[in-house]
Amino acid sequence: MDQEQTCGRQVIIIGAGPAGLTAAYELAKLDDNPIVIEKGDKVGGIARTEDYKGYYFDMGGHRFFTKVEEVNRKWREVLGDKFLRRPRLSRIYYNRKFFDYPLKPMNALLGLGLRQSILIALSYIRWRLRPYPEEETFEQWVTNRFGRRLFRIFFKAYTEKVWGISCSELKAEWAAQRIKDLSLKTLLLSMIVKPKKTITTLIDQFDYPQRGPGMMWNAFKGEVEKRGGSIRLNSEVVAIHNGGGKYIHSVEVACNGQKEVIHGTDFISSMPVTEFIKKLNPPAPPEVLLAAEKLRYRDFMTVCLIVNQADLFPDNWIYVHDPAVKVGRIQNFKNWSPHMVPDAAKTSLGLEYFCNEGDELWNMADPDLIELGKRELEHIGLASPADIDDGCVFRVPKAYPIYDSEYRDYLAIVKNFVSRVENYQTIGRNGLHRYNNQDHAMVTGMLAVRNLTTGEHHDLWSVNTDKEYHEEITGKSEPEIALEAVKEAFAQAFAKLDRLAFGFSIGATAGLLLFLATLFLVVKGGDVVGPNLQLLQQYFPWYTVTLPGSFLGLGYGFLAGFVAGWGFALLRNLSVFLYIALIQRRAERLLLRNFLEYV
Repeated sequence: MDQEQTCGRQVIIIGAGPAGLTAAYELAKLDDNPIVIEKGDKVGGIARTEDYKGYYFDMGGHRFFTKVEEVNRKWREVLGDKFLRRPRLSRIYYNRKFFDYPLKPMNALLGLGLRQSILIALSYIRWRLRPYPEEETFEQWVTNRFGRRLFRIFFKAYTEKVWGISCSELKAEWAAQRIKDLSLKTLLLSMIVKPKKTITTLIDQFDYPQRGPGMMWNAFKGEVEKRGGSIRLNSEVVAIHNGGGKYIHSVEVACNGQKEVIHGTDFISSMPVTEFIKKLNPPAPPEVLLAAEKLRYRDFMTVCLIVNQADLFPDNWIYVHDPAVKVGRIQNFKNWSPHMVPDAAKTSLGLEYFCNEGDELWNMADPDLIELGKRELEHIGLASPADIDDGCVFRVPKAYPIYDSEYRDYLAIVKNFVSRVENYQTIGRNGLHRYNNQDHAMVTGMLAVRNLTTGEHHDLWSVNTDKEYHEEITGKSEPEIALEAVKEAFAQAFAKLDRLAFGFSIGATAGLLLFLATLFLVVKGGDVVGPNLQLLQQYFPWYTVTLPGSFLGLGYGFLAGFVAGWGFALLRNLSVFLYIALIQRRAERLLLRNFLEYV
């Protein structure tokens, strides 16, 4: 790119969250002097850090962990050594008990009980053998991987609390994106051995800035300004002027009661794409405006409480699966970083409430929300209201794009419309109406700059979908991606049996059947109790058709069933693998023959 072209370009970036700041940073390094317009009073967007009397509160709890090495390099490049390596500890509060997450064998068994554990195993078998043929909804997606019973215990109540809609209405894309590598198999494996493949949901360590994610984004802001870029806070874009064509020429910005028109040659925006549509001048077509109106968001608020206790509980955060309380998740910021709390004798908590902007919970006065938080902490058993010294409330609008039953069609209309605006790119979570993490939001900012400055053609809408994620970020060639697609198609056609999970399931079933059969014969009685079942003593030492023997039979049945189930799954998977290898080999030979005939 020549210097004359660079000097003639003025890039306007709307939004100073992770996506917008990353784009600004990349442009500033090219001496492009971008102008960043931010509606709020601080940078970071949803990933900002709030400060109240020296206590720092992270709006949501943001782990710094990524599979994208370029993102990791930028974090280190900007923040240096101001990271802490933190152990991850989180639990699930369900049925007045705390469950370790990831699950641990004895903790899960003692918490759920033997009967419930067996029913979960049986439910898993039923849904593995006869799954939903299509996975359109979150409920179908999770049930196919965990069984109906585990879905109802550990997914349904919490998910509906977060999203405010039924799991039968929430689309499967959210689950496939957020917990795509998680299944009952990975949960069971994580209880015994560390998985070879890192599952984001199950990572046990992460990095964290000493004073929260806002520390990172303030550092990005400083780097942009040092290189000549401009970041304007408390500035809201109220109109986007496109002259009725496919080319934006300026934005109208309101700041401190004054309005200003800022001209630019190129525009990158992380503002909610629905707001972008509504602020266009002249207006977008009616069908596009209607589609933008139909795309919905979920909002949340953090009730921050300062507790006069040095150590309340060891977790970074706790998921609350109790419908008796409104709080959905509780963050313990002192356990994220000791630098978040100015007084080591105190603890700061963030109680997260998921709601809709303008509803009863959102409009509740701050003192009432603080009292609600105190009551719910006491209900859960984490803190006494008498120990809470102070509190405050922070509201976060448009935190989560909702994947409801209609969103796909409406988003397609919006996407088609904005793609025709030649000098505009939409990025980030809300700009793409996609529930991305902050690292993926950063990737969209980086790729947008590449599209603008080097003439590349990256599809920003596809970041964090499997195919594009591998293609754009890991740099795999098209043949490698094609081969992975073929393997995935085979995996869908010949579903692999989870050896460990299948063994657990068969073992639990066999043990329960032998237990019940023994009990039945003991209750039935007779001169000789269970003569035929008594023959099992030849294979199971010390087993008898008695009450104590029924419990021994439970163990023997589980062990025998586990070995049989594990072995069957192994042989079945091996036979399918050999069959697939044979088909693949034949396909390769056919491809080679066609190539030779062509040349």
